[in-house]
Amino acid sequence: MKQRTVLITGASKGLGFAAAHRLAKKDYFVVGWSRSKPESDFPGEWTSCDLADRRAVDQQLQDLLRRREVDCLVNNAAWPFADTFGEIDLDTMNQALDFHARSALQLMQGVIGGMRARKHGRIVNILTTILKGATNRTCYRASKAALQSITVSAALELANTGITVNAVAPGAMATDTFSNANPPGSPGEAKLLGMIPMERIGRPEEVAPAIDFFLSEDSGYITGQTLFADGGMSCGRRLI
Repeated sequence: MKQRTVLITGASKGLGFAAAHRLAKKDYFVVGWSRSKPESDFPGEWTSCDLADRRAVDQQLQDLLRRREVDCLVNNAAWPFADTFGEIDLDTMNQALDFHARSALQLMQGVIGGMRARKHGRIVNILTTILKGATNRTCYRASKAALQSITVSAALELANTGITVNAVAPGAMATDTFSNANPPGSPGEAKLLGMIPMERIGRPEEVAPAIDFFLSEDSGYITGQTLFADGGMSCGRRLI
């Protein structure tokens, strides 16, 4: 089997970085895009990319497709918008929808032509456990819900083409973004731990295998699904 090429957005740290390392070890050729530089050596080809700039995204994607066939796409880039419902600025809502839904749709539309021609493709969109509900996250949740809808619609329309489209919804993970917002020992961390049945924060390396599975040949009969990787948080509270 030929070496597969996977494009990962938000690849410089956290889940994207963990997935890049895992997939490189599985002999994928990894292409990473992000605004910030990788936190350490990147296991493939990394390029700076601002997904908010749709023209730049299109130019960069076309350049990549001239050089390589993109077999797999992981829309992982995220911007953790925080808000208070009664004070939401409508421009902020538009930014959230543009960053999470439009950018993912743009990349999906850009790669499916080649995938169709090869009768094979894997797309994984990264969502969030916040889809189940959370305060002060209206814009973030709405934009990720839009991406979930795109995931299901694309899965249905592409189901007979050899392309699968699935999603992974992580819960709280030990990343710089999480630690800065919820320092160890803080009330915020304690509140979250009280909502997670496993009573601990997850690690990106524990969520990356879900991405790996959906990209694999073994998942060829699975499409349109969302896998929650959140320590049981999306199931409900452990009462015992």
